[in-house]
This record gives sequence, structure tokens and C-alpha cells, in this order.
Amino acid sequence: MLKPAVSIASYNHPVNTLRETLDLCEGLKQFNNQDKILIKPNLVGWDFDYPVPPYGMLVTTSLIFGLVSILAEKGFNQITIGEGPLMVPKTMGMAMFKLLGYEPLREKYGVRLVDFNEGKFEKVDFGDFSLSVSEEVLGADKIINVPVLKTHNQTKVSLGLKNLKGCLNKQSKMFCHGESSADLDWYFPHLVEKLPIALTITDGIYALQRGPSYTGEAIRKNLVIASPDPLACDIVSAEIMDYRAEEVPHLYNAAKFAGRNCSLESIELRGEDIEKHRQFLDYDFQWTADNTGPLAFEKKGISGLAIRKYDNTLCTGCSITFTPIVVLAMSAYSGEPFPGIELVTGKVQEAAPGFEKTVLYGKCACQNNKDNPNIKNKIEIKGCPPDLEEYIEKMKAEGIPLSKKAYAGYRQHLYDRYKPEDGFDPEHFKEQDFKMFNGF
Repeated sequence: MLKPAVSIASYNHPVNTLRETLDLCEGLKQFNNQDKILIKPNLVGWDFDYPVPPYGMLVTTSLIFGLVSILAEKGFNQITIGEGPLMVPKTMGMAMFKLLGYEPLREKYGVRLVDFNEGKFEKVDFGDFSLSVSEEVLGADKIINVPVLKTHNQTKVSLGLKNLKGCLNKQSKMFCHGESSADLDWYFPHLVEKLPIALTITDGIYALQRGPSYTGEAIRKNLVIASPDPLACDIVSAEIMDYRAEEVPHLYNAAKFAGRNCSLESIELRGEDIEKHRQFLDYDFQWTADNTGPLAFEKKGISGLAIRKYDNTLCTGCSITFTPIVVLAMSAYSGEPFPGIELVTGKVQEAAPGFEKTVLYGKCACQNNKDNPNIKNKIEIKGCPPDLEEYIEKMKAEGIPLSKKAYAGYRQHLYDRYKPEDGFDPEHFKEQDFKMFNGF
């Protein structure tokens, strides 16, 4: 049996690097000019209120421009770029396409730009469960999946298989964050069974540890990894971040579902030596031993407050405001203990005894703790996703002033730490000059 081929190339230009990578793995061999091609980049979401460092969080616009130009050069003219980003409070796909400079692709090459959340979804049966998948995705002949080389604080890595979760509607995304033994790592790996994933290209120009969002720490990695085999591409991409597939539950599950070996030895590597680029990137934030908050709470001497660590049932809508909650709490610390407050999130966390006030953050936490006898005074933030402004106001009413100015300063700090001299180039996430592709 032939081993699936995965190519690794050092990045130097969005077109010639991609061309090298695709040639090495014969990535376009199974495509034909009549194919309706869907490119699915990882554009999980944006924050239009604060500065966002996109490095390692989003696919670079430059790589997408390079990919489209190669496809157009080879005669492919039915190209769609689609994503189903966050809906907070409404979907933001078209605004992100504009912000990231995608619109010239529509004008020059006739590329369709699609926000899955604005279209229809079709229920797809997976046996014991079903998921609603975008009709745009199901209608494609070939899908080119373009994830980012990043870690994930719930799934260890966020690569091609995880990127497919963006093809689901909001309800199915939430369903994947189940509270049973069949959890997040079990559900979304099934998607690859039903979708025509013909090529996966991992954008490793930047990589992200403690991802998947801007709160992580990005590095300039300068790699592009590609394969017609989606699982093989993820296995190699994970290895570059020093994770074995058998140690990553959703990769192990995907291999088991397919009856495959998930070892690196089962793959034919082409191009760059993987050991030359292997670098451990941590995926998790460390919490105190008693689960009362991140280690920063302990270092600052914060007491009287317990913010329980997120789990896999915390879906994206809640998780994007989880970091602001933590930072706002630190901003309110005056040196005196908090008045006995616990904050719980997700579908399974239960309020503990011994607290004067319990914050139930999000619809799921409210429902799961509606009859919890441990709660003395309940503060409910019921939204799905919850409203951070409502949380700030309700905490203020409880005599706990949370400083939005301090949070704004934190966000600016996250943005400012990425310097051009360290290889962080914002032009990678802007409209590209087509002239730069001439001659490639």
C-alpha cells in the first residue's frame, strides 16, 4: 500500500513556495478544470473593538492570493472562498473578507466570497448523530482546506480537521462541545468522512502556541505543509509542533474511524527535513492547583475569587470572552480579597459551596446550575453567547468595578509585542499587489 505524501517547504514567496509544495506532493493531480473548488481558510473571527494581532491565528491573505493565482493560471475558474466565522452577535464573514483584502480576488479572478452563516445548511447523517453542514461546502467538487499551524487550548492542535468545524451551523458547532464521553474530539473528526477534501495546505508562515486566539504567542515559522491526504497533513503539522498524533485525541480518533495508522512512519515525507523544523509549542494555559484561576492570580495574591478553568464543553461563543473575564478580574483587584465569588462556565461545571456570590456565565451554565443548592446569591449572564457588557454592569452593581481601560491596555500590549524586526509583517494580512506575482 502506498504511503500518503506530505510535502514541507520553507516559505519565501506566496506563489513559488506554494508551487514547490504542491509539486512535491502532487497536490493538484486529481483536480480538473471543470471542478467547482471551495477554498476553506481558517478565519475564525475578529474583534472590531480592539486591536487584533492575527499572526498564527488567521490564514495569511498573501498565501490565499498565491493559491488563487496558481489555480487561475492552471485554468480553474470556478473558485469559491468560504468560511463560517463567529456570530457575535451576528456573523462577520463578509466584513472579514473586506478587512483582510480578499475583494480584489473577486474582481480579478471572479472568485465568490461566501459566509456560510448567511446561507443554508443541510443535515448530514453520521450514524449515531447528525450535523448541519453548509450547502456551499456540500456542493463543491473539491475542497482545499487551508488551516494555520497552531495549537488549541481544548484540542491541543488546531489544523485541517479542526478547521472543518467552520463548515457547520451554530447549533452543530455547539453540539460538538458535548458533555458526554463523545465530546469535541469525537464529533468533528467525522466531518472528513463526508466532505470532498482534495487538498490540505497548512499555513505555517506563523505558528501559535497557547492558541487558538490572539491571546496565544505567535512565532515566525516560515513553513508551508501540504498533502492530498487530510489526516496525513495534520499528523505532520502536529509533529512540527512536537505532538504525536496518538497523543492528540481527535487525530487518534480520525485514524481509528478510517482504520489507519497514525504514526509518522506511515507517511512519505517530501521536501524539508521535519526534524530541522520540529519545535514544541505549548497548547495550554496553567491554572492554580485548586482551580481558582490562572497562575497569574496566585502570583498577584488574588483571593476570594474562583474562576474555574474552561473545559471542552465551552464553545467558541463563550470562550472568546473568557480571557476578558480573567483580565477584567485582575483589573479589579485592589489588594484586598474579593468577597467570595465563583464564576462557572460551560455545560458541566457546577457551583461549589462556600461562596457568597456565584456568576453563571452563559446560557449553558445557567441551565446546568438552575437548581444548584450550593448557590447563595446568583448572578446570571444568560446570553448565547453571553454579553460581556452585561457582565461588567452586573459586577459593577455588586460593588466590583471592572476596568475596561485596563482591558484595552492589555489588548494593546498583545498587539504591540509583535515587532517587524522579529519578522511580523502586517502586510501578510492585507490586499496583495498582483504585480508581485509576475514571473512566478
